[in-house]
Amino acid sequence: MKLTGVILAGGKAQRMNGANKALVSFHGKPMIAEVIKRLQPQVDEILINATSANEFSAFQLPIIMDEIGDFSGPLAGLHTGLHHAKNDWILCVPCDSPLLPYNLAEKLVLALKEKKAEIAVAKTRDEVNGEKIHAVFCLCKKSLLPDLEHYLKNGGRKVNEWQKQHRYVEVNFDDQVQAFANINTFEALALLEAST
Repeated sequence: MKLTGVILAGGKAQRMNGANKALVSFHGKPMIAEVIKRLQPQVDEILINATSANEFSAFQLPIIMDEIGDFSGPLAGLHTGLHHAKNDWILCVPCDSPLLPYNLAEKLVLALKEKKAEIAVAKTRDEVNGEKIHAVFCLCKKSLLPDLEHYLKNGGRKVNEWQKQHRYVEVNFDDQVQAFANINTFEALALLEAST
């Protein structure tokens, strides 16, 4: 199964004083550099979904801009990824989770095949946060593009709501809860750096 990795880097970063989260330094490098490093061995191509192509030119990867305007959030990025991907399966990840699992694709693919699903989504459970669905960490079939386009054009914005309309499986990553930590503030960034 050939995969296209799509890194969602088009957020507004309102909680980080307008800074582009993907380019904020994590252990001395842009956060997205760590995401790319972890994702690259798991996929056959990587696309970066962004609002500005110039900021990411240094990574020498294709930059794709949202096809649907009005800042429709992560689903618009997934839609764009499905539209541009060379492969039939898209592994979607956010730019602000620099510890994403090295076995993310392997586990999602395995569960997807076992359940004959169209979408596989990561989930974790721990004593502090309980069960959490990480809807943006998903493996998705390219053939769902027309349905997603219809959902977005009718005002849909909730990632997991759309996902659950299809053959869908949640995949347990309880042993890697920290891998799904996403950075929304400089405080969270400092805490994650201090713990890794």
